[in-house]
Amino acid sequence: MSAPTVPAVPSVWRLLPAGSYAGRARMMMVRSATASRRTWPAFVSGFFEPVFYLLAMGTGLGSLVGDLPGPDGQPISYAAFIAPGLLAASAMNGAVFDSTYNVFFKLHYARLYDSMLATPLGPVDVALGEIGWALLRGGLYATAFLSVMAGFGLIASPWALLALPAALSVAFAFAAVGMAATSFMRSWQDFDLVTLAVLPMFLFSTTFYPLSVYPRWLQVVVECLPLYHAVELMRGLTTGVVGLGLLGHLGYFVVMVVVGVVVASRRLETLLLR
Repeated sequence: MSAPTVPAVPSVWRLLPAGSYAGRARMMMVRSATASRRTWPAFVSGFFEPVFYLLAMGTGLGSLVGDLPGPDGQPISYAAFIAPGLLAASAMNGAVFDSTYNVFFKLHYARLYDSMLATPLGPVDVALGEIGWALLRGGLYATAFLSVMAGFGLIASPWALLALPAALSVAFAFAAVGMAATSFMRSWQDFDLVTLAVLPMFLFSTTFYPLSVYPRWLQVVVECLPLYHAVELMRGLTTGVVGLGLLGHLGYFVVMVVVGVVVASRRLETLLLR
């Protein structure tokens, strides 16, 4: 009987030192990549939702709405206005749903992490590996949607090349916070809270309308939402309106990453090593 075939490890992951946090987390990502080969339709399906929104609202509704003011006040088409928001939402959705539903199942039903801790992997490695995989999924969605934007002629500046690393930062932040939040969930009913958080952000975070349409009190609320900062970051890069304000949006996600990774690691240590 022939020996089983071992899945090839992507060459970029081989560059990570095996004894480092990144090297050990790499093995978690390899495991997730191998497992996703059998569920690839579910993996790629998340790409189509923002594309459908772009076609339905950018092309259909856009013919009725007309132009909207861009980040610098200059008018841009409605499709060019909503496309960066949908790009940010792609990165968010890919990261959030992988770092919540999948992690919860592995943690409480498959008991996957219990067996992993019998190896040299620790709670930090598990957290970084799962967050890294969710980051990769969100990044793939963002890359695909950015290609769609280019195909529709909705990219107006070479600064859009930075939209991809910016989208990875957004995905990293949402993956870290998503996994941290999942560690506090007790049952599947708690995931209603995920929808309660994600859906309003998607609808209100200037994805489809400029901030000026809201009353001032609601503007303040919207400006506190993480997706708002992601949308404004993507919109500035894809339209070429680049300034120091974009660094403030990026800094928001750096804080999310740090808080999310620390909380997720400590919670996993509490849950798995108690």
